[in-house]
Amino acid sequence: MGVLSVDPADAAKFASLPLELEADELLDVVEAFIDRGVSVESVFVDLLAASARRLGQHWEEDECDFLDVTMGLWRLQEVMRQVALRHPPLLQGGEGGRSALFSPLPGDEHVLGTLMIEEVFARAGWQTEALISPKRKELLQIIAEKHYNLIGLTISCDCPNAILADLISAIRSVSRAPKVQVLIGGYMVNANPGIVEAVGADGTAVDACSVLALAEKLVMESGRLHLPLL
Repeated sequence: MGVLSVDPADAAKFASLPLELEADELLDVVEAFIDRGVSVESVFVDLLAASARRLGQHWEEDECDFLDVTMGLWRLQEVMRQVALRHPPLLQGGEGGRSALFSPLPGDEHVLGTLMIEEVFARAGWQTEALISPKRKELLQIIAEKHYNLIGLTISCDCPNAILADLISAIRSVSRAPKVQVLIGGYMVNANPGIVEAVGADGTAVDACSVLALAEKLVMESGRLHLPLL
């Protein structure tokens, strides 16, 4: 597997390509990076995630319409899915290992960040699951039924602090892990990091690899690996 990182100049050149190329053409470009020894994790974080942020900036700056951005994000998601299938993780989560559930905030339709973070954690040996467009009731029911050391929420749209704080409180209340960690991230959080403390989350980080490092530190410090409720 590759160990190199995407060069920032290459990432900048790639950033707007999802507006111009179809998914299969984008995949060829991405596979060329992997063939040169770039790691899949770097492709996800430094190439695809950076491109998604750039597409958002195009929309904010009125440089392209909503449909263009939506299609570009869909192409990035399809490329990520194909890369994950072609290059499965070497590590596999074992019994009693670190477990995590990732989900967009209920009502948030943006799932690329959620799926990307789940892939990065899976490649690090975590037992992972990702939800797409869950209802609040569904999210809480899953958390109540299975043991997770970590819950990760991605938030790309505006959400009142009170609603997010209430959801996090409910997650802690129903969780089968007595001291479950709840991390939040996404556009809304990156724009206002102070929201983490305000809503009672345990932390945030600017990208998937940084979230992974934070999660592993928090879980190991608390010894939560030894508390699965079977």
